[in-house]
Amino acid sequence: MAKRKATKRKKGKKDFQIGFVGVGRMGANMALNLNDKGFNISAVFDANRRAARSLAKGLGCAAPKTLAEVTALSDVVITVVTDDAAMRSVFSTSGDSLLTDAKGTTFINCATISPAVHVQVEDRAAAVGASSLEGCMASSITQARQGTLYLMCGGKRSVFNRVRPILDALSVDLRYIGPAGQAAQVKALVNMVMNINTAGLAEGLGLGQALGLDLKTLMKVFSQTGANSRVLETDGEDMTIRDHECYFSADHAAKDSGIALALARQNKLSLPLAQATKRQYDKMKKLGLGDLDKSGIAELTFPGRKGSK
Repeated sequence: MAKRKATKRKKGKKDFQIGFVGVGRMGANMALNLNDKGFNISAVFDANRRAARSLAKGLGCAAPKTLAEVTALSDVVITVVTDDAAMRSVFSTSGDSLLTDAKGTTFINCATISPAVHVQVEDRAAAVGASSLEGCMASSITQARQGTLYLMCGGKRSVFNRVRPILDALSVDLRYIGPAGQAAQVKALVNMVMNINTAGLAEGLGLGQALGLDLKTLMKVFSQTGANSRVLETDGEDMTIRDHECYFSADHAAKDSGIALALARQNKLSLPLAQATKRQYDKMKKLGLGDLDKSGIAELTFPGRKGSK
């Protein structure tokens, strides 16, 4: 299906043709949610061609072999890629690229990447007559599927307003932060603090087990005192029973702490807690535990576990 001619009237669900690039755990569930809510999903693309074809079959949409085809079929493209290199690749200025014949296309970029790359992508999009918005997510797989993401957006306010119906359908809490790069800065700080909290909780519970304390009681005390945190709610029990099904991987935790530390270096700040946390997640990667959920950091602190020696 070709792109529809732009009109000045306010767009409804059926007026958007939405493509997805990156349909892993988050991207696929975002596409399914929008489809359930009556939006037109025009195309899905992923380096894992089998995953893209399988999702496309369920959605009744195309699974193009090239990025340029995704743009040709869509007026809005949502990207959920892994890192800075992947982002630069899909928005390459040569070869197969989402920027091919992209005039009039709006890109919503949801990956956690360096703020400077979001700014670079906005510039590249503008150079071909397209628009770019960062849609940074502070949520996980369940929220992606249910359309209850916490979304932080950066870019031009006019672009944010243009795709607001899509953003509202994806989220339960939506915030416009400011110009390109600023939402990514906020997201980097969110994940830095979350990772520090996760590492601290793993150490507290690990020491509690070494002392022979009842961990259920310990967690109840934590929840009623200054030791409370959202991470206690989401990861505490998982740490004690070693259930590390992946919602946010240790690999990603290491990457995101690295983004925050790079921002700190640029501003000549020393962040020793963030540095120590990143070393722990890097250690998980070296031990082959990087694909575990971030709660798997408990494997480094609980006595008798693989990485605690």
